[in-house]
Amino acid sequence: MTKILFGQSYFLRFDPKLWDAMQPYPPLGTLYAAAYLRSLGYRVALFDAMLAGSENEWDLALEREKPDFAVIYEDNFNYLTKMCLLRMREAAFVMIDMARKRDVPVIVAGSDPSDHYGKYLAAGADYVIIGEGEITLAELLDSISHRTADFPESIQGLAFSDPAEPGGVVRTPPRPDIKDLDSLPFPAWDLVDVTRYRETWLKRHGYFSMNMVTTRGCPFHCNWCAKPIWGQRYHSRSPENVAEEMAWLKNTYHPDHLWFADDIMGLKPGWLAGFADAVERAGAKIPFKCLSRVDLLLRPGDVDALVRAGAQIVWVGAESGAQEILTAMEKGTQVEQIYEASALLRKHGLKVGFFLQFGYPGETLAEIEATFRMVRDILPDDIGMSVSYPLPGTKFFERVRTDLTIRHNWLDSQDLAMLFNGAYSTAFYRKLHTVLHKDYRMRLAWRDLRRGHVRPRRFAAMLYHLFTLPLERLRLARLAVELNEKPLLSGKSMPLEESSVPTPQD
Repeated sequence: MTKILFGQSYFLRFDPKLWDAMQPYPPLGTLYAAAYLRSLGYRVALFDAMLAGSENEWDLALEREKPDFAVIYEDNFNYLTKMCLLRMREAAFVMIDMARKRDVPVIVAGSDPSDHYGKYLAAGADYVIIGEGEITLAELLDSISHRTADFPESIQGLAFSDPAEPGGVVRTPPRPDIKDLDSLPFPAWDLVDVTRYRETWLKRHGYFSMNMVTTRGCPFHCNWCAKPIWGQRYHSRSPENVAEEMAWLKNTYHPDHLWFADDIMGLKPGWLAGFADAVERAGAKIPFKCLSRVDLLLRPGDVDALVRAGAQIVWVGAESGAQEILTAMEKGTQVEQIYEASALLRKHGLKVGFFLQFGYPGETLAEIEATFRMVRDILPDDIGMSVSYPLPGTKFFERVRTDLTIRHNWLDSQDLAMLFNGAYSTAFYRKLHTVLHKDYRMRLAWRDLRRGHVRPRRFAAMLYHLFTLPLERLRLARLAVELNEKPLLSGKSMPLEESSVPTPQD
């Protein structure tokens, strides 16, 4: 029986910011592919890079498993994988080379390979799967393991070196998406060292979290959002199928928490209500976090359904507090909706997290100040900041193509490098990240203190941010002056205001 060794190249240890946060999740997309191949009669094994020390552990897995084929199948549900980080691409190239040195054919799938299949073929991959991978991978393996008489040229969704033309590449037509997601087997969790994940989570956070998805894709048109796998298409599992998997995870692995890694959870009208009903019927309720959109959260009944299903915190792509920027991004949302959705979530006892994006073309100091003001007004329960990141296949990439720098990808998730010649420098945005988080953390601690939630470490952190923030603001202002701009967020427009005492709204 043909044996497949699955792996992926996202090493948490190679991403200092995320290694420090230590919230590891196994590669869900890889587990789906492994489960699908196993359902077709292939023997499968897994190399999980998430908690691995280096690529050397992949080499040890190749030696131990002695596979017929190596499949580096990236987790397309993990937003970090979709960022196509250079350090992880380098790891993939090392892994390809290790397999080739052992005469093991290599198949690669994922967002970065879909965008840059030529680079992966040049690095030694035999085949690159472009787009959604399960069916393409199965047909390819059936072909090259001689289960069928089909030639790779006849298989949709592939790229490989042209044997008839040195340096040439054969790319076959794209493959349609899988529409019936309920037909797929549940991810192959038995291949994962769940005990190690549980111990890691409990040691660092005091609870154990696992990951799931209810959908594939996103139909919205944010023009900076790269979608090399599903494009603008969106397919959803049935509420009953998701609840069944939740019940299975609950009874088998007993997680304390779930992360739904969907781009958008519950987009279809009525889906969340059906999901909450199915969870209640199955006795499958587990506290979870998920991602949604502010306009969708304002639909009647959806937030109530999230509560019934077990949601704790809902992250939204707030992006900017300036409507001009949201419009330029083609986000399709209004600043007022960010305020309304946040208030609605809190009214129902849920927390809200904001993804914020700075550096989009057209953003000036006024728009940056508007985003600071929104964060101060709402004071979400958590925030994440990024800088506009041009990836191939997006309108945004085409817009800034002539202004791109030599580097086209970040090294790791904390890089925050400007990859195009925008209004401000990389140093400016890295310092902006520091100022934003110091101001936010200080105000969050002050709010908790005013509400009687006194924690010595939190109070000490608040004082630290209070006294170090002015210096960081000064450094940021100097960076702005170097760019012939007025000092950033100075005087009454400073997040801290004139009084040195934070006054966030309750």
